[in-house]
Amino acid sequence: MPIPSLDFGGSGEELLFLHANGYPPECYRPLLSRLAEKYHVTAMVQRPLWSDSNPEELDDWHFLTDDFLAFLDAHQTGPLTCVGHSMGGIALLRAALREPERFKAIVLLDPVLFPPYFIRAWKILQSVNLLRQFHPLVTTAKKRRREFNDLGRLFKGFRRKSIFRYMDDEALQAYVEGIACKNDKGSYQLCYSVEWEMRLYIIAVWCDMDIWRGLPKLEVPTLIVRGVETDTFWEQTGKLVKRRQPKARIEALEKSTHLVPLERPTEVSNLIQSFFEENI
Repeated sequence: MPIPSLDFGGSGEELLFLHANGYPPECYRPLLSRLAEKYHVTAMVQRPLWSDSNPEELDDWHFLTDDFLAFLDAHQTGPLTCVGHSMGGIALLRAALREPERFKAIVLLDPVLFPPYFIRAWKILQSVNLLRQFHPLVTTAKKRRREFNDLGRLFKGFRRKSIFRYMDDEALQAYVEGIACKNDKGSYQLCYSVEWEMRLYIIAVWCDMDIWRGLPKLEVPTLIVRGVETDTFWEQTGKLVKRRQPKARIEALEKSTHLVPLERPTEVSNLIQSFFEENI
């Protein structure tokens, strides 16, 4: 079956987007619609959103890059500009390290990349099967509500949550509409399964030393955008990336977290467009 994608419009040069764990492409509509003013924006739909996918078959995140490169095999006509958020950023970075000739430039939005000492500790927890117990996001995902009757009430409930404090109403509405799919009971359910979300948290990070080994050889112009208040791509990680790959550019946006592309779509769009204009 062909790997699915969504077309967000635009008539310019092609820009390909990769979404985060738990965030279907539609959640990024405010950002992608701004980018579509200059580019033809396509978002690949990653494996957790495929109807026949099984999360228990996979043990690390390398499959994300395998899927992405397979998608490019089917669709690519020349080197591309690409943007990825969180896990999508890691899939994109690995692809650029493996096959740099496919890319003109890449942008990583708060990628899930931690320092080597953290990866080693994570690997120990993973080897003794303790991540399911200690990973805070797994605990959160387990409690996540899976069905909803009214998206308006869902929006109002989310509006009160601190995690969405930096998202304006346009962004929060796009998020609500992006995560909810109609079911056969006439209500809504999560488009992105909790089982997939938890599995991706558990199998992340532990094998990421290949990225640190590869960074000094990274040939593709790269921009990393992080939220100043992120709990994922830390400031110290950015400094280490710069030591390994001085050509990489790193920008931090105030009043933003790991959800920076949803919280600051205009600023993120401007950074992406400026970077691509300078490096293509």
